[in-house]
Amino acid sequence: MKKTIAILPGDGIGPEIMSQTLRILKKIENKFDHQFQLVEGYIGGSAFEKYNSHFPEITKVICAKSDAILFGSVGGPLEKAEFPKWKDCEKNSILALRKTFHFSSNIRPAKVFAELKEICPLKDSIIGNGIDIVIVRELLGDIYFGEHLTYIENQLRKAKDICEYDEKQISIVAHQAFRMARKRNNKVTSVDKANVLDTSKLWRSIVSEVGRDYPDVTLEHMLVDNCAMQFFIQPTQFDVILTSNLFGDILSDAAAAFPGSLGLMPSASFNEQGFALYEPSGGSAPHLAGKNIANPIAQILSLSLLFKHSFELFEEADIIEKAVQKTLQAGYRTKDICIKENEGISTTQMTDIILSHI
Repeated sequence: MKKTIAILPGDGIGPEIMSQTLRILKKIENKFDHQFQLVEGYIGGSAFEKYNSHFPEITKVICAKSDAILFGSVGGPLEKAEFPKWKDCEKNSILALRKTFHFSSNIRPAKVFAELKEICPLKDSIIGNGIDIVIVRELLGDIYFGEHLTYIENQLRKAKDICEYDEKQISIVAHQAFRMARKRNNKVTSVDKANVLDTSKLWRSIVSEVGRDYPDVTLEHMLVDNCAMQFFIQPTQFDVILTSNLFGDILSDAAAAFPGSLGLMPSASFNEQGFALYEPSGGSAPHLAGKNIANPIAQILSLSLLFKHSFELFEEADIIEKAVQKTLQAGYRTKDICIKENEGISTTQMTDIILSHI
């Protein structure tokens, strides 16, 4: 197979975990005689330093000419958030990237590895036989992309953020969730706030209409506050969760508590044509940058998702996932998933061991 992949390492720990992930990619490439053309681009703070832009035109071209995008992370230290290099960095880079390529659906798996059950904050009685959830989040609508306004009225400071959805936006992500459910356990839980919000009422209506096209998939509706509670009471009831941009942002981060670390959570974002971006769910973690201690697993599993969903290389994806599992079964841990403080192997060592199982 010959494919082109845009590589966007970004900031913080992004370049470190990306470089290790590319070692995995090269091993798979050689093992299966594939040809992957890797074209690296700048984004985030690193792009600002070179091009005075968080998402320069040259990076857009690199992405547009690729078959898939493998993304690291962007952003800098909070105490430097107002510096030109970091001001609105995420908004100008990852949000702009999603908007440019119309990435409308984000898929984030949340799975408790049996080998890491001890770092899940939930009791064994709640974890049961395991937690395995996929959250499908709409990415291009909701309050993030509506009008934002801060103003003074009657000598009072006021602000408003407009939440908007149309039926096409909802339909696109709903179809994505139902198709995903068909590959899993045939259940979709659509999460909204239809008892209060008009956007949620429309959401529930459109999702129900789309659900009729998938009679083999069970659809249930749940209010977001109840869903948040059910996460920590009976998480095993969920298979695929479908929800809006804002609720998905919150719920997917809450679900990160299940595996015990964001360093274990990959994600993928798709547009309507199937073009996709793959990235770890954690941030740039600038405090960890340059120390060779960041967990590379989320980035490596993001590569596995890329092979599976963009290239349909199912065997290759499965080999990567099993290599990660075998590494964890053997007891190897980076610092973020160690029970004892001041223990754990390095980013490079973790990758070395994963490579040994491929």
